[in-house]
Amino acid sequence: MDAPKFSLVETQRFEWPFRLRLPFRFGVITVTHGRQAVIRARIRLEDGTEQWGVAAETLAAKWFDKDPALTDAQNEHQLRRALEIAEEATRAAGAATAFGHFADSYAAVTQAGAAEKLNPLVASYGRALLDRAMLDALLKARRVSFWTGMRANIGGMAPHAVASDLASFDLGGMLASAQPLTRLHARHTVGLVDPITAADQAERVNDGLPETLEEVVATYRHRYWKLKVGGNVAADVDRLSRIATVLDRLHGGYHASLDGNEQYEDAEGALALWRAIEAEPRLAKLCASILFIEQPVKRARALETGMSTLGAARPVILDESDGPLDAFVTGRGLGYAGVSSKSCKGVWRSIINLARCRAWNAAEGRERYFMSAEDLTTLAGVCVQQDLALVALLGLPHVERNGHHFVDGFAGRPKAEAVRFMEAHPDLYADTPRGPRLRIRDGALEIGSLDVAGLGATEEPDVAAMEPMPKAAWP
Repeated sequence: MDAPKFSLVETQRFEWPFRLRLPFRFGVITVTHGRQAVIRARIRLEDGTEQWGVAAETLAAKWFDKDPALTDAQNEHQLRRALEIAEEATRAAGAATAFGHFADSYAAVTQAGAAEKLNPLVASYGRALLDRAMLDALLKARRVSFWTGMRANIGGMAPHAVASDLASFDLGGMLASAQPLTRLHARHTVGLVDPITAADQAERVNDGLPETLEEVVATYRHRYWKLKVGGNVAADVDRLSRIATVLDRLHGGYHASLDGNEQYEDAEGALALWRAIEAEPRLAKLCASILFIEQPVKRARALETGMSTLGAARPVILDESDGPLDAFVTGRGLGYAGVSSKSCKGVWRSIINLARCRAWNAAEGRERYFMSAEDLTTLAGVCVQQDLALVALLGLPHVERNGHHFVDGFAGRPKAEAVRFMEAHPDLYADTPRGPRLRIRDGALEIGSLDVAGLGATEEPDVAAMEPMPKAAWP
């Protein structure tokens, strides 16, 4: 398959508000509501063919930029501005391959963002969302699925100065050898204010869905878990011990990751937490279950301090510090072993980092470097399906999924839209008395139906039931 060049003709930007059925706390932020961005992009191929594509992602406040001086509204405007910058750069570029649009404009987009006080993680959001919408359009124009198209390198991935460390790596060969998964384990996130048992709840939502950790275990039967920690060793050990009393009862055992969400000032603080976990008898089984530790140190220092000591106990991965495209390269030198994949950071970034894992592991003759699949409250529909399609292509067997727990299915969207997605993907969604929701059986998601023309979905959300995205009020 060739790698067609195309130009961006038109975009349409929308958004809609949603509310969480349960509050979700990570770090110092407790989230109760949010907004999702939806972008449609019309491309024109060199043969004159035109096609629309779509992408969706949460406008997540206090994650891309955690500056406490900024309001949630300002954070949302930062992300809107990142979209505008990406669109301006893409229009100016003219025709290019899907990968070329990303790689050729990366420096300009990052620099334009920096000039407007947008950090590289914020700047990557706009590029990531637009790239997905354009790739979706390209795949639909060629009537091929994401998995088929990527294995044939429809995006034209090739060595590029944007990732000079991969100058001799066979990107096309790696893609051709991909074996996309059709079943993924859902790694459930336990937030910092999530009730562990009924005794932790002052009042219940009583919407018929699981609320406590005990109820989640009984309902979904997960085998993979993501546990948030908050930066206070004593409080973290106490909460983890209460979580362990529930998870330790799971028949067949379990696996978990610890997410620091930048709550520790330095590697020594994070190491103190790990030593306390090791020393606590109630945490013996949970400690043995930990696969890796995610971004424990604040991003301001995360790429300045060594992680080798903590990394010797458990692998440590980058998440919020994965702003510059070479962050993983820097992190490797400091003792980090992994990096997260999130659609909000970009399809092409994930594939580049996968190539780095392959190259470094081959060079060292061992499987040390890896990627993890993480969530940013991917909501039902296009958003979650595009992220799952990417995770499957990367070959990652489990993915953090929490959108279905904190947001009730397609809540806030028209019923007809939810039904369309469910009928198109009956393996992924279940019809329940509360409407279509993610279907999780024995802790896993069946995703074979994502192998359709486009980036994980042929159906599109009802933009008539959304608001036009306002012009960014930034800076």
